[in-house]
Amino acid sequence: MSPAIPRTGRPPAELAPATLDEILGGALRMFAEKGYDGASVAALNRELGVSHNLIHQRFGSKEKLWYATVDWAFAGIAAELLPELENTEGGPLEQTRRIIRRFVLVHAHRPEVLRLVNIEGVAETPRLFHLYERHVEPVLSMLVAPLCDLMEKGEIAPVPIRTLHFLVAHGASAPYSLLGLARRLGPGDPLDPQAIAEHADVVADLVIGGLQYRTRHGGGRP
Repeated sequence: MSPAIPRTGRPPAELAPATLDEILGGALRMFAEKGYDGASVAALNRELGVSHNLIHQRFGSKEKLWYATVDWAFAGIAAELLPELENTEGGPLEQTRRIIRRFVLVHAHRPEVLRLVNIEGVAETPRLFHLYERHVEPVLSMLVAPLCDLMEKGEIAPVPIRTLHFLVAHGASAPYSLLGLARRLGPGDPLDPQAIAEHADVVADLVIGGLQYRTRHGGGRP
């Protein structure tokens, strides 16, 4: 008998299972694009090129896959924000400037996270409760801690935390979660590294400048 000729191309799915990061990264894109109800585990298996029951074997259900995906995604974001949360150099306002800048930079490369939040944030569901209580609220508390300290001391004018959150998370980061629109609103590619850095700098400067203006003028408009 002649020796078997090695097969070329991608090996069978059962011989080349996807890594956990590949599965969760694909799941994040799927949930961010199609929402929970529109997501298909079978389609994700096909996209990953794995056996039709791999994800079910690992996670048990689409619901459990969603929770694992959210926990994985937000853990990655928290890890990238941590250096600025721990760096108090320059005082609270300068720290806040750096935190805002880093937040924008991180989400420029992880736009699926905010797309998923936009979808889940529409209605009160157990998924939104988990998303907020487990991830959004703890991270937000750490992000605004320097400002809250200054507000309590009366050193800057009070600003609603909800306003700051939507201004930065869903306003400043919108060019990356709404990339198609962003590309039509101005010249150049919004994903160009220099454009991302400049956008993050402008956002941070505007927010800090606005806080300082409100403080100088008694927290109101001129």
